[in-house]
Amino acid sequence: MSTPRVLYRTGQASRTREEILRIATDIASAEGLEGLSIGRLATELQMSKTGIFAHFGSNEQLELATIDAAKAIFIENVLQPALIHARGLPRLQAMLESWISYVENIVFRGGCFFAAASAEFDSRPGPVRNQIARLTKDWMHALQSEIAFARTARQVKGSVIPAQLAFELHAYVQEANWAFKLFNDKSAFSHARRAITHQLALACRVRSLRKSQYKEK
Repeated sequence: MSTPRVLYRTGQASRTREEILRIATDIASAEGLEGLSIGRLATELQMSKTGIFAHFGSNEQLELATIDAAKAIFIENVLQPALIHARGLPRLQAMLESWISYVENIVFRGGCFFAAASAEFDSRPGPVRNQIARLTKDWMHALQSEIAFARTARQVKGSVIPAQLAFELHAYVQEANWAFKLFNDKSAFSHARRAITHQLALACRVRSLRKSQYKEK
């Protein structure tokens, strides 16, 4: 077992691991985490199984590392672009638009990685399900937090329930992801954008949402 410890000290090993996980996240988004195997990745990357194993040690560790890699991609593509916007309604709108664009631009060929992983593991207890559930809950809490801030800042009505509104907004994007992947229906993104704009308008104290934010594409 000494080989993996030496391997992780090298820059080349880190780059190899990143490349393995790049392929792994793409496969898992379309075929599920169960579609991953050390043998499958060895074939895809033209590496030995021993070489792949040295980075992860087991299929479960490979699955957990793949989830962490997908999280980093989600943060880079969805969360970070939104953080430049002011807290509350502006940031919430930016988070939702970045999320829709992340699916629309096919960052993963299987659509939203966490939507696919949640459907695959929602009834299967264990470390992989727990990690997926934790990260998905973190995202829901992030949406709720911006709604709660918007309510405190009087950007939305005091009667708005953050958990309820977050649930509804989350559902619109998930539905667009589902329709796009199952039916190749690109109009689903326009439907989602209009639904989000309408729901936020209902929540607002004033009518003036940034109209350009959810223009049809």
